[in-house]
Amino acid sequence: MADFGGEDTTAFRAEARDWLTANFPASLKGKGAMIYAEAATPQSADFKAWTKAMGEKGWGVATWPKAYGGGGLSKAEARVLQQEMNAIGAWSPIGGMGVMMFGPTLLEYGNEAQKQEHIPKIATAEIRWCQGFSEPGAGSDLASLQTKCEDKGDHWLVNGQKIWTSGAQWADWCFCLVRTDTTKKHEGISFLLIDMRTPGVETRPIRLISGNSPFCETFFTDVKVPKENLVGPLGGGWTIAKRLLQHERSGLAGGGGGGRGNLFTGPISDLAKAYVGVDSAGRIDDADMRSRITQHEIEARAFQLTALRSMSEAKSNSGPNTTTSIMKNAGTKVAQDRHELTLEILGNQGLGWDGEDFKAEELAAVRGWLGGKAFTIYGGSAEIQNNIISKRILDLPDPLSPTKA
Repeated sequence: MADFGGEDTTAFRAEARDWLTANFPASLKGKGAMIYAEAATPQSADFKAWTKAMGEKGWGVATWPKAYGGGGLSKAEARVLQQEMNAIGAWSPIGGMGVMMFGPTLLEYGNEAQKQEHIPKIATAEIRWCQGFSEPGAGSDLASLQTKCEDKGDHWLVNGQKIWTSGAQWADWCFCLVRTDTTKKHEGISFLLIDMRTPGVETRPIRLISGNSPFCETFFTDVKVPKENLVGPLGGGWTIAKRLLQHERSGLAGGGGGGRGNLFTGPISDLAKAYVGVDSAGRIDDADMRSRITQHEIEARAFQLTALRSMSEAKSNSGPNTTTSIMKNAGTKVAQDRHELTLEILGNQGLGWDGEDFKAEELAAVRGWLGGKAFTIYGGSAEIQNNIISKRILDLPDPLSPTKA
């Protein structure tokens, strides 16, 4: 494994290996993708024990500050930890939007009381978060959102609707964009934290073509929110949202080589050998497929190494930047390609929807393939990312602003 940092991690590697050996339940080996394909978190004794151990160690959020329940590891140490986990089929039971998006954003923009209240609970998987951004009339043009938030003196009053709220039916809290000023577009948006158990909050799951319902319509009707739940300044929500979306895109890009939602997590060439067969030389017994799998594995490996280099080049106190748009587009394409190849490799076994004639992994592959079609939409569509790359990285003229040189 390439290591682009100069830090000596030999001692830490031994520590991580010993700790993982002592704490990771063998019954959970290699089952991370399967568990996260389920709608609700499993409650097995081993899963609970592993979650508790990782939470107490802080290694579910390895690079977050120890003061808030994180591991306090350097990026080099975090890479070593992940390498050691991969080696034994271990995976982090602490994830979700709190880890991928909201936590890093709150660490940067939240006040001390907000960080002390929410970050430790994310680090131990005590609470789940959902994202209240998109609305029926404000998707790609998110700044057109209309969910109204009125100042009632001792509280905020929220009315409106969100859509595509991932996991809202299971979430404890929602980080939400609301309109606090109707006379301004971007400057009229604020960033609010809403307890999903508050009276007036309603969720309605949306059933997708994959058969799952990971998204919801979310309705807010006269929802009272404490004043201290405003993150950042009044009207400063757009700035915070842009930063959070960079974290989201960074997280989405990170799964590019693995094929999220796909239970076949090993090398795809091994899967092909098992389903397609091998020739007398031990190669995949289909020259064209062999060529396409090789090309895919080259692209996936190049993406992974680029992601590692990008992380190592970032300063320790900096987060994602506009280059996450490039990585998000590249990573989601790699993931979609893997899904396509997986179904082709499975042949007739990749046509199942239900029944005893299909293994659980085969049925999950079909649903993963269908669900994976949305990868290029999550976190801002590929077209939006291309616009960001064009304007903020390549400094090309904006065709909608003819006055710009």
